[in-house]
Amino acid sequence: MSMRSAVLATDLSAASETMIESETGLGCLERIGIERIHVVTVVPSNVHSGMPGIDFEKRRRNALRRYRSTIEDAGFEVETHVVRGTPHRRINGVAGSVGADMILVGSRGKSPLENRVIGSTARNLARTTVVPLLVDRIERGVDDPETIRRHLFKRTLFATDFSENADRAFEALEYLRHATEEVTLVHVESPKDQTADRSPDAEERLGSLVDRLDDWGLDARTEIRHGDPATEILAAEREHDPSTLLVGSRGRSRLRRLLLGSVSEEIVANAAGNVFLVPPPRSA
Repeated sequence: MSMRSAVLATDLSAASETMIESETGLGCLERIGIERIHVVTVVPSNVHSGMPGIDFEKRRRNALRRYRSTIEDAGFEVETHVVRGTPHRRINGVAGSVGADMILVGSRGKSPLENRVIGSTARNLARTTVVPLLVDRIERGVDDPETIRRHLFKRTLFATDFSENADRAFEALEYLRHATEEVTLVHVESPKDQTADRSPDAEERLGSLVDRLDDWGLDARTEIRHGDPATEILAAEREHDPSTLLVGSRGRSRLRRLLLGSVSEEIVANAAGNVFLVPPPRSA
């Protein structure tokens, strides 16, 4: 699959700016085949341009002009979109209408206050996106934040439960490999699966994934862990310190969406570094 365009969602904060000004990050996008970037900012419905003391419109235009020139200087075609409404819905809407191949959103690390805005948009996107979503983790609690992992895909940790969703996420490595050097494959056996001793099977299946990565010229190591999937995947992230965690998200019906705490959402909310989430295709 050759990737062509990405939607970059920004709330015009210092954190978002950091993501846009990371030359390394933009370089990674170029290496995986992104040519055009749609910069989207959503004005929440409850913000009115007539609000006293803040010239939103002017600030927004200036910021977008600056972002556009930074991204164009890095060699991309750029389009900017200012839309009004609920952030995750409008970001998904723009991604759908321009046929984007991925969405990129910055998110601060955990802090109850900051998590409300950027965090909630990233979490809502994780639940609803129909294209791959990259959550770019930004330092929090500092005035001049840095992106936490500059290289987006250099060291990728891929978490698999051998489901169809996980297989689909694995296929993403075929284009991510142009920005990747090594991959850690992690499978978690949860107590729920222990109907029989599954390890030999898991080792074999991880082995066949390693063979495919080898064909793509990527170094890989494997690890089988035991316990709660989200907890163990986050523990593996702390141990291996990858640039990005790659996971497939479960397709869920409207009804299932009411069940919170799916593994991928928990990872997006709690990972220390970047998360690349590959959802089921739209029809699923």
